[in-house]
Amino acid sequence: MKAILIFIAGMMLAGLLKAQILVKGTVKDNKGRILAGANIAIKDSYDGTMSDSTGSFSFKTTEKGNALLVASNIGYKTMELPIVLGTDSVVISFILKEEINELKAVIITAGSYEASDKKKGTVLKALDIATTAGANADISATIQTLPGAQKVGEQEGLFIRGGSAEEAKIIIDGTVVNNFFYSSVPGISQRGRFSPFLFSGTVFSSGGYSALYGQALSSVLSLESLDIPEKSELQVGLSPLFATVGLQQVANNKKSSYGFSYDWTNLAVYQKLVPQAPDFFKVPDFHTADMNYRFKTKKNGVFKMYAYYNSGTLGVRNPSLDSIGLWNAFSLKNQNLFTNISFRQFLGNGWKINIAASVSYNKDEILTQVQNQQYQAVPTTNIPVIDQTGFSLNANQWMLQGRVVVDKRFGAINTIRFGTEVWNNTDSSRFQNINGLFPSKVNDFYKAGFAEADLYITNELAFRPGVRIEHSSLLNKMNIAPRAALSYKLGKNSQVTADYGIFYQTPERRYLINQPPVNFLRADHYILTYQHISSSYTFRVQAFYKDYVSLLKMSNSFPSTVSNTGLGYAKGVELFWRDKKTFKNFDYWISYSYLDTKRDYNNYTDLVQPTFAATHSGSVVLKKFWVKNMFGVNWNYNWSTGRPYFNPNRSPKDFLVDKTIGYSSNNFSLNWLPKIGKANAVVVLGVNNVFNERQIFGYNYSGRLRDNNGDLIRSEINPPADRSFFLGIFLSWGVDRSQQNINNNL
Repeated sequence: MKAILIFIAGMMLAGLLKAQILVKGTVKDNKGRILAGANIAIKDSYDGTMSDSTGSFSFKTTEKGNALLVASNIGYKTMELPIVLGTDSVVISFILKEEINELKAVIITAGSYEASDKKKGTVLKALDIATTAGANADISATIQTLPGAQKVGEQEGLFIRGGSAEEAKIIIDGTVVNNFFYSSVPGISQRGRFSPFLFSGTVFSSGGYSALYGQALSSVLSLESLDIPEKSELQVGLSPLFATVGLQQVANNKKSSYGFSYDWTNLAVYQKLVPQAPDFFKVPDFHTADMNYRFKTKKNGVFKMYAYYNSGTLGVRNPSLDSIGLWNAFSLKNQNLFTNISFRQFLGNGWKINIAASVSYNKDEILTQVQNQQYQAVPTTNIPVIDQTGFSLNANQWMLQGRVVVDKRFGAINTIRFGTEVWNNTDSSRFQNINGLFPSKVNDFYKAGFAEADLYITNELAFRPGVRIEHSSLLNKMNIAPRAALSYKLGKNSQVTADYGIFYQTPERRYLINQPPVNFLRADHYILTYQHISSSYTFRVQAFYKDYVSLLKMSNSFPSTVSNTGLGYAKGVELFWRDKKTFKNFDYWISYSYLDTKRDYNNYTDLVQPTFAATHSGSVVLKKFWVKNMFGVNWNYNWSTGRPYFNPNRSPKDFLVDKTIGYSSNNFSLNWLPKIGKANAVVVLGVNNVFNERQIFGYNYSGRLRDNNGDLIRSEINPPADRSFFLGIFLSWGVDRSQQNINNNL
């Protein structure tokens, strides 16, 4: 009996083994790389296995008939293939496609440096700006330590890759700030009006920027204001230069906040301590007030309102170059207003809307006089070059802007954006000199539509096509500007990006009064970028070519007429390296720019290197922070080769052949974060141009007086002081910024 049972069991086992089917194969990705650890199973069964280190798999099943074999792996799309389970073995190969997701996907850079806690690839934060030696918490001065940005000491603005200051736009929450810098003073560069701590994110594009923005031939600096603060806070700041007080009040439910601040700047004490080369007969005196209101909507939206007002006066004079014993005096009264309202809301199903509107107003009252040694205005001398120096100018600028952008997310992380915006600019002025009174008024209604998409073809390859259509009522012209960026991921933190775009800009309106019709200015950008970005290191190299297809050109006739016959180019290579890890609590970055640029525009007589462009420039920024002592030391070295300047003693064929000496400046600052009672304090001490290096930004020439060699005499354009200083203490109650400073330096 026992033998019979063994015989029956053996027959059953043989039948079972005979019924099992072998399923085997391999698993690879779409680049042919082996995928180990992939799960392979017959759908709706318990039969399956995992791929081994060679990507191979095999298992046996008793299932019969038609079935689906499923392969899955983390980071890849699941794949199902039909199989027939009969009597023969099944051999099958899987090729899995990567699942596109934000953690692995390439970043579309479009030629920009991003600085935001919400973005990968952070380059600069607010505290970076505040602690960069020599910048004095000025956003634009810190941007000048990045590749592509030039230091131009005699004029305010962003000068990017051979572009003039007018070719860069600065944007707050989507709307353009019409007068971001304080009003111009001859020969003295002015700082920006806004504190870096107003903003949570900074995106600086040195070229090839998004189709969402326009009217900038060279560059866009986009600033995103803070949402609702974490805590209520009272702030007080004291310095020989200014006094400031501010309040931020956050609702108990953290759903809304409001705030205001007042700042009084007066340089009387400072200028007594630090003598200035020009005679400031009216001490610079400025009053600034701002306020904000923010609240969150029920569906995770945010409404923000910000209002800024500033008024100021100053007067400065220098010895006249056209008559011994006379003075040229310049006085300025300025009022500036900027108000911005923005709203963003998630609408569901991947939709989001951003709405923004702003008002910008600026009023300048300028008076220039020729004064005698008693500082009284001299009567008419009948010497034209002297008499025409004196004039008065009252200028008003209004800008109204509205903007709507809609985002739609689809697929894994693909996004399409589209929208429209309108600007209404009105400039009016009254200019008066010995020749009479010349009032003027010019208006431009500008409108644009735009669209772009972020298309992630794979985790390694992304494409951003875009287009912008613009129309100007002043020019009565329309343009179509295509943009494109293609990014390919080379490794975990490395990628290469190619950018192309056509960029248009309306000429400065002051040149278009009583002029024949002209067209938009135009520049075409070609950019190739390699970058490696991680939390500790940033390395970036860019090669670029910018073709100025159309620039404004003035005739030599009187009265002068303008046309679009100007042209030019800019090309070069830029390097950027930042290291926050190699040395403990030590952060540094190094930048270098090579620029080859020439242009023939405005009243230039030839295709030459412009006065605002240096061939070589760079910076080294060092920051060391001692956590235990809450103490930081910062150093910044800026340098550039000389820039061209106009020398009227030269013949016309030698236009702009002379260059200044190279620029060099070493700047130092330290910051200490002690507790003073219940207040969190920040003490800042800064010294600019520590080694008192000679800095010449250009020359002013006489129109009539000559030296012993028969050349027109000249004077150097220098900083107001060879060396400048800053000392300030900032107290806050409610928010401890020490941890923020620690995190920034680790």
